[in-house]
Amino acid sequence: MSSQDIPEENLPAERDHGHGAVSVADEENPFADPGLPPHEPRIQDIDERAAKRSERVVALLFTVSMLATIAFIVAYLVIPNDKSIFVFPIGHVSAMNFTLGLTLGVALFCIGAGAVHWARTLMSDVEVPAERHPIEASPDVRAQVHADFREGAKESAIGRRKLIRNTMFGALALVPLSGVMLLGGLGPAPGTKLRHTLWAKGKRLINMNTNQPLRPEDVIVGSLTFAKPDGLEETAEDFQNEIAKAALMIVRLQPGNIKDKRELDWSHEGIVAFSKICTHVGCPISLYEQQTHHVLCPCHQSTFDLSDGARVIFGPAGHALPQLRIGVDSEGYLQALGDFEEPVGPAFWERG
Repeated sequence: MSSQDIPEENLPAERDHGHGAVSVADEENPFADPGLPPHEPRIQDIDERAAKRSERVVALLFTVSMLATIAFIVAYLVIPNDKSIFVFPIGHVSAMNFTLGLTLGVALFCIGAGAVHWARTLMSDVEVPAERHPIEASPDVRAQVHADFREGAKESAIGRRKLIRNTMFGALALVPLSGVMLLGGLGPAPGTKLRHTLWAKGKRLINMNTNQPLRPEDVIVGSLTFAKPDGLEETAEDFQNEIAKAALMIVRLQPGNIKDKRELDWSHEGIVAFSKICTHVGCPISLYEQQTHHVLCPCHQSTFDLSDGARVIFGPAGHALPQLRIGVDSEGYLQALGDFEEPVGPAFWERG
């Protein structure tokens, strides 16, 4: 149906926006202004039944968006992480990833498609030319802007088309829930796991190279030995996670060279045990200077003095290496007398 098929009295009244205004080219004005073409009303402008159909289409798109968002949430909660499906022509893919991507894509697409269809069929499509004006708006211009805004709100029919308005608000309100649900994919909260390691009272110190428990006579003055807790095997599934917190660095000093009283109290016959994990970004420390009793992190050159509580003497590390209190058991093997008293590695937000 075109506007020619509608009686003139049924056509919507038009404001004068300069449509069809032209100027004639001459010697003084060689570039004539052709003006805007005459405005042709759409079928929705002249037929309320067509407008209702467009309204239902827009509402349907918003409703599909809401259903897709709900499906996204259900899929995230129900589908197992390890389930896979075959999708032609992609092949075998994760069922959860495929479903989440599909439902979220449909939800966002339907909101966009609904907004576009609403604008193209029900909102005013009259082209309004605006002359250039100074940056600072005059009171008349500001008044005109407010009037245009009110006119635009009226022409959008958001107050009259309640079905569109309500379904749009519903779709926009549900879509952000998809992002909220994805926060669960960050994994469980760490709790106090970062504060504790496998070290505990009675745990023997196991040489990382020989995989045998250490005796005091195995550690000579000036040597550097790396140890792990008894019972932690390299074949264990969580070995990497646990050794990243429990890796130990053992050095034997002359007791008279130990400057820090607590370090001396926590040592055994000059044998001191410190975390091997640098307190800057968690690199393993492995460089030891016998004469100075300094250890150096190879990543960013943070330097710690093992004769003075492993305090930082150079580099970006923020605090000293945690010390492990050690002793010997009834069979003469070195053992831990507890866990580290502060978290190992880099500082984190809940460090006490």
